[in-house]
Amino acid sequence: MAESVDEKLKSRSVPFNEQMQILKRIIKYTKPYLKEFLTAIFFVIFLAVVNATMPRVIQVFIDSYLTKGRASQSVALKFGAIYMGLTLVKMIFNFLELYIFNMASEKTVLNIRNQLFEKVHSLGMRFFDNTSTGWIITRVTNDTEALKDFWNVLLNIMQSILSISTTFLAMLLLDWKISMWVLAFVPLLLVITRFYQVYSSRTYSEMKRKNSLLNSKLAESINGMSVIQQFRQEDRMNKEFEEVNQSYFDSRFSMTKINAILLSPVINFLYTLAVIAILGLFGYNALQGPIEVGVIYAFTSYVNLFFQPLTRLMDNLSLFQDGVISSGRILSVMDNEEYTPKQEEDFDLSIQEAKIEFRNVSFSYDGETEVLKNISFTVNPGETLALVGHTGSGKSSIINILARFYEFQKGEILIDGRSIREYPMAEIRKEIGLVLQDSFMFYGTIKDNIRLLDDSITDQEIIEAAEFVQADKFINQLSGKYNHQVVERGAGFSSGEKQLISFASTIVKDPKILILDEATANIDTETEVLIQEGLNRMREGRTTVAIAHRLSTIRDADQILVLENGEIKERGNHEELIALGGRYEEMYHLQNLQ
Repeated sequence: MAESVDEKLKSRSVPFNEQMQILKRIIKYTKPYLKEFLTAIFFVIFLAVVNATMPRVIQVFIDSYLTKGRASQSVALKFGAIYMGLTLVKMIFNFLELYIFNMASEKTVLNIRNQLFEKVHSLGMRFFDNTSTGWIITRVTNDTEALKDFWNVLLNIMQSILSISTTFLAMLLLDWKISMWVLAFVPLLLVITRFYQVYSSRTYSEMKRKNSLLNSKLAESINGMSVIQQFRQEDRMNKEFEEVNQSYFDSRFSMTKINAILLSPVINFLYTLAVIAILGLFGYNALQGPIEVGVIYAFTSYVNLFFQPLTRLMDNLSLFQDGVISSGRILSVMDNEEYTPKQEEDFDLSIQEAKIEFRNVSFSYDGETEVLKNISFTVNPGETLALVGHTGSGKSSIINILARFYEFQKGEILIDGRSIREYPMAEIRKEIGLVLQDSFMFYGTIKDNIRLLDDSITDQEIIEAAEFVQADKFINQLSGKYNHQVVERGAGFSSGEKQLISFASTIVKDPKILILDEATANIDTETEVLIQEGLNRMREGRTTVAIAHRLSTIRDADQILVLENGEIKERGNHEELIALGGRYEEMYHLQNLQ
């Protein structure tokens, strides 16, 4: 279950080794842009050297010229020009470094988000059964967005490490004994960093989990708005959202407190102690003999350059933890193996006659409880098979495994005498037309929703498909007709109108196998009469499997299966089942179809 990752990370810190493993894996996504990243890193190295050189220029000017009375206007201009030149070089290279690195990081995030979106579409229906919409949205949006700051953090870490290294080397060249006193502060910094890393990783894990809950609550409320308002559940939903939001705020506030204590204030305090210690040491040395003023200036500058990156590094640790947690969640989706059922790649078959056979097929959603048990039937080309039964009897499960949304565990499903696993998935999607009970409409035009972005389908074919299923009658009354704008989820259209458009989008592809999953359940009586002729024409020459609660729509089916608890209890045509006097006959009378 995808959301188990959140539970796994809940209220625990992510071990350092695990963080490094996550970092190692997420960095692999930078490979296409490695040249840009390496160029930026070169500029980082160059800038670190320039930063370490600049205090030395002032130190030489002070000790070699000012204090010895050798300074002249030309000397001052010379050193001023050198310092200005280094400043300009630093400014130019800093711009190039940030520009190249940020462009490469933006491209990397773009690449990761595209791959993540593609991965989501490759996952099987079982993944979406076990994962909330808000959880998925958070992975694709919030977590990938956090990576933008994450790459900048990595740049700052490199800058800080190189700056600290070059600065300490410069201090060693000036006075190695005093440099060792500066180094004495490092163990204390490491202890503080380790404590912060443990605490913040646990807190950030909790923050991410609660952010997913926020998105889930929001998605749930928007999708169920009509039900919420109908049953006056606004206050309850508001209260639940406020509770989750408050919990998220508490996590962020906890992170803010630890950042306020352990980041800049601690580093600034240690920097002050280091400056005091160095000035004290130089003061003590001054009692023994003269001390060069320029060396004192250079050393205090180097101490600032030593601790300044540490401040920046500690400030970025919070973003680093955020990036590590986000990266781990992205990788959890990338690692998910709940794929759509796999086809055998060695075959290049095409569906010709569209004969369907189920041979002792058993199926379970969770791998434990069978929802289909030894299902066997045959649908010859051009025939119609109807599936009836109470809720939970297994009707939709037959459709799900026939359409290859789920993998069945036992038995065989054959099309034209060949295993359904041998057909390319593209062939199955092309030749099996599916009309669901709840039709979904995308933002765009009527034409777009029928074509579904298949440019090979002409406008004339769209019109013919709409006429075929009787959808043209209401489409021609709309402003813009086939170019009429469709808002999100088809708001403004009745259930029947949306279903008719769904019929048209299916029939325009001319599939050989037609699956109707309670396709007329949401159609009003008047609309049902209008489309019944269209449905009959859709079924002509096509192998059809239909689920129906309205038995009037499948009276002419060649074969009717009555399902109960995943088993076939009765089979035959309408007249045979009525004569049998069993479950079908009972359902028939209950619907007053006599």
